[in-house]
Amino acid sequence: MLKVYNTISREKEEFIPLHGKNVGMYVCGPTVYGYPHLGHAKSYISFDTIYRYLKYSGYNVKYVQNITDVGHLVGDADEGESKIEKQAKIEQIDPYQIAYKYEKVYFDCMDKLNVLRPDVSCRATGHIIEIIDMVKTLVDKGYAYVTKENNVYFEIDKFKDYGKLSRRNMDETVSGERIEVASDKKRPEDFALWKAADKTHLMKWPSPWGEGYPGWHIECSVMSKKYLGDTFDIHGGGMDNIFPHHECETAQSECANGVQFVKYFIHNNLVTVNGQKMGKSLGNFITLPDLFEKFDPVIVRFFTLLSHYRRPTDFDDEKLKEAEKSYQGVVKSLAKAIKGASDKYTKDDEIEDIKNKFIEAMDDDFNTSLAISYIYEISKLANKTDDANKLRGIVDFFETVVEPILGLSFKEETAADSKEDELMKLIIELRKQAREEKRYDLSDEIRDKLSEIGITLKDSREGTTYEK
Repeated sequence: MLKVYNTISREKEEFIPLHGKNVGMYVCGPTVYGYPHLGHAKSYISFDTIYRYLKYSGYNVKYVQNITDVGHLVGDADEGESKIEKQAKIEQIDPYQIAYKYEKVYFDCMDKLNVLRPDVSCRATGHIIEIIDMVKTLVDKGYAYVTKENNVYFEIDKFKDYGKLSRRNMDETVSGERIEVASDKKRPEDFALWKAADKTHLMKWPSPWGEGYPGWHIECSVMSKKYLGDTFDIHGGGMDNIFPHHECETAQSECANGVQFVKYFIHNNLVTVNGQKMGKSLGNFITLPDLFEKFDPVIVRFFTLLSHYRRPTDFDDEKLKEAEKSYQGVVKSLAKAIKGASDKYTKDDEIEDIKNKFIEAMDDDFNTSLAISYIYEISKLANKTDDANKLRGIVDFFETVVEPILGLSFKEETAADSKEDELMKLIIELRKQAREEKRYDLSDEIRDKLSEIGITLKDSREGTTYEK
């Protein structure tokens, strides 16, 4: 029986979908204005594993994830500059180019981490008509108001349950905490549904209130409703989304639709680096492209799953190196099992017991940390037994249970691919040095020799990649 920790109740609850074996899951996607980082890895690996386990358990899952390409202001504020427009000014290109550029980088990194693509990936800019419709509904129902500056705000006093998700009351919600206070609000904690755009604002659309753009929270209410309905099973995101983002989503959705928004809210914990909160100002902000220069993405995924999704994950190089050793140990054990395995498996009590424990761990709020301990247990068994039937059971366990659920492969070719990647990184770096030293003949020779053996180098502003 699957149990999930529901942020609404602060308890583990039996998972009972609204519609039999059909599950609707919405997870807040990235704001595409920069390179994906360790926090993205933690969150999307966690929800990818949840998605995989639900499908393994026989559920028909519709997984929806948004792309925030407008409306998210610097500092998660209701006033100030758009994160995307700010980056567009830095790079001196159009904000739409910024959004598409970093959306592509995001998905490239997720592919490397073996994170499955969501069933629906939807951009905020593709749903402006529906966003305006929901804002109009909230205004018409009296939950929102239009100011003389042509901004539209949700009036939190009109929703008596505001704070039920984060468990904050209004006395605890300090003005200006995570939200800059706009002068035209009735109450500082009221949040933006639609913002008027001045002449310098590049991303704007016509609306009943003049040219403007959506607030950050409204897009998720609109897109989850469009693709999953007024009420759906699972809403996911990082713990830092509980307030204000998911609190505001809940308020505006329940007021607009008149029904419960989400049955289970699931939140992953955050990432620290060497024991400190990750942040650009602290100098410990690590992007995924930079991390992949040092560690194979499969190791990053394995390391992330070593801790439960609701526990913080502390990244440092030594811990990743230890995880790499553990991973390689399992690879070697599985290689031995493959070599000695029989063609057919007859159920073995010892193998079945470990398999059942693995499933029980996943049924207990997707406890990957405990589940991986049973991978170590079965690896030890592989090392000490020569029983061909047991070895076949071990191979089948990895192929039919571990790989589809955890998104990890422990087969030797994965390790070989990793060595190839490391070698190619070295060659690319040597070619880069040759170009910097204006030794273009050597640079071209490296490229041409690789091409002769079927490897193509691709140069771009983001760096050089290779294809076979």
